[in-house]
Amino acid sequence: MKFGKTLVLTTLLTAGAVFALGTNDAHAAENYTVQSGDTLSKISVKFAGDNSLVESIAKENKITNIDMIFEGQNLTIGTEAKGNVTATSVQEQTAVQQTAAPVQETAQAAPAAPAQPVAEQPAAQATTPTSTNSAKEWIAQRESSGSYTATNGQYIGRYQLSASYLNGDYSAANQERVADQYVTSRYGSWEGAQAFWQANGWY
Repeated sequence: MKFGKTLVLTTLLTAGAVFALGTNDAHAAENYTVQSGDTLSKISVKFAGDNSLVESIAKENKITNIDMIFEGQNLTIGTEAKGNVTATSVQEQTAVQQTAAPVQETAQAAPAAPAQPVAEQPAAQATTPTSTNSAKEWIAQRESSGSYTATNGQYIGRYQLSASYLNGDYSAANQERVADQYVTSRYGSWEGAQAFWQANGWY
């Protein structure tokens, strides 16, 4: 019985020693020298990837004001946090690499999409104003030979508009503006006005 007790005691002591060694390894610390611009938050990010170590660093190094550390100051930081940093850094690098590929693919594919519509737009834009200007000029030549000062009774100017339409302002700019308004409201377009003139001899 005495021998049995001794064997049990020896086993317990050995297990305790192993446990103690394991605990020391788990809480092994590393020295870090504060660099210019460092804060506890930045240091925590270096070791843990986030702000989770700020309080423990302050407590372990007896820092009463977490916003006040000095360049050259030596801090003790648990190395288990450093292990977390390595894992986090690898994960972040992998995520960055995975994200980079689609960005490059998008950048290469983007120029191809607008090519066809861009080529078509100038033709459409060039056609409509030319047609409208042609019809407008056609009417101006028939009405007044293109003169802003031509008069015919109550009808005045390049488009032979009624004096009441011009409201006493016979400037070229006002004649153009009023003529556009009159044609748009009555015929919808200068082409429509030209078609009416050709059928009736006036517009």
